[in-house]
Amino acid sequence: MHKREFIKYGGLLAGAMIAGNSKIFSKGTEIKSNPVNLKGATMKLKFLPYDLQLKHVFTISSNSRTSTPVVLTEIEYDGVKGYGEASMPPYLGESHETALKFLAQVNLAQFKDPFLLEDILLYVDKITPGNYAAKASVDIALHDLSGKLIGKPWYQLWGLDPAKTPNTSFTIGIDTPEVVRQKVTEAAPYKVLKVKLGSAGDKEMINTIRTVSDKPICVDVNQGWKDKNYALEMANWLKDKNVVFIEQPMPKKQTDDIGWLTQNSPLPIIADEAMQTIEDLMNIKGLYSGVNIKLMKCGGMNAAYKIAQMALAMNMKVMIGCMTETSCAISAAAQLSPLAKWADLDGNLLITNDYYDGVTVMDGKIILNDRPGIGIKEKIKVW
Repeated sequence: MHKREFIKYGGLLAGAMIAGNSKIFSKGTEIKSNPVNLKGATMKLKFLPYDLQLKHVFTISSNSRTSTPVVLTEIEYDGVKGYGEASMPPYLGESHETALKFLAQVNLAQFKDPFLLEDILLYVDKITPGNYAAKASVDIALHDLSGKLIGKPWYQLWGLDPAKTPNTSFTIGIDTPEVVRQKVTEAAPYKVLKVKLGSAGDKEMINTIRTVSDKPICVDVNQGWKDKNYALEMANWLKDKNVVFIEQPMPKKQTDDIGWLTQNSPLPIIADEAMQTIEDLMNIKGLYSGVNIKLMKCGGMNAAYKIAQMALAMNMKVMIGCMTETSCAISAAAQLSPLAKWADLDGNLLITNDYYDGVTVMDGKIILNDRPGIGIKEKIKVW
């Protein structure tokens, strides 16, 4: 199924679930619970480059970094503002330059109804190929805006139960034993650890953690293992270490090896780098046990919701993940989290300069608030 066809199909599904007895996102919008009078105002898009500073050097199998470039967005309509974010770690191939160039081409003034999400987002998607993080920043701001105009958080508009949010894992990057122990200590409030593997010291990483914690662990190899027999050996070893699943153990192009590993592994194998757009989901069915859905990879909340629904229909496990992000993008992703078996929404917990206040974590569990839109407010004036 082509992406644009899926957008159209998925919109009908989402609209039916959202609307109930009200026609929320159709032309001539009718909102019975909180009427919105569209006044023919103009949507105005603003954007601002920013750098997130990490609390620790963040190392995965392929690189290390101390900061992540982001672009913050704002869409204003009739005095109401919606906020969004593009986070661009190196492997995405996006940057401040590419995001700003893309956003400068977005003309939302041509749309008089901010509730026409499908039309607006299809237009945004067609501007240029790729640029998924930049597109996500528009998508998130648009969802935040429309939710605020309605007066409801998005998990309610999707008909999702906030009591069903999963625990979020806390990420431990590749590091020395001393720093790993320090990071595990900092993760005391969280019930699940996510550990980066894919180096020669993988077993040392896990054994070091096990000297200070017996919490369940999810491991993310970031394509770091190349040999399927070694990957299976590690899967069996990790099973005995109370590991829950393995994320992207091998390069995404080694499809035959990954399919073999999934069939033989005692642990679920989750697609990350292999899973970006809806086309990828269709291509990896049967190769993985589940998918890690990230707003920055797929283009935002609209696409993520549809991917999650289709993955569940395909009997695949769903994980909601993130990049290094502020509470803006984390809170946006969290609106979908009741659909997920697992969540890794700790990107805002790894930085020192978060502009926003949003979803919280209590005893390891994601807590959705009742603020409209994506559930955030500014704690530092951005604009």
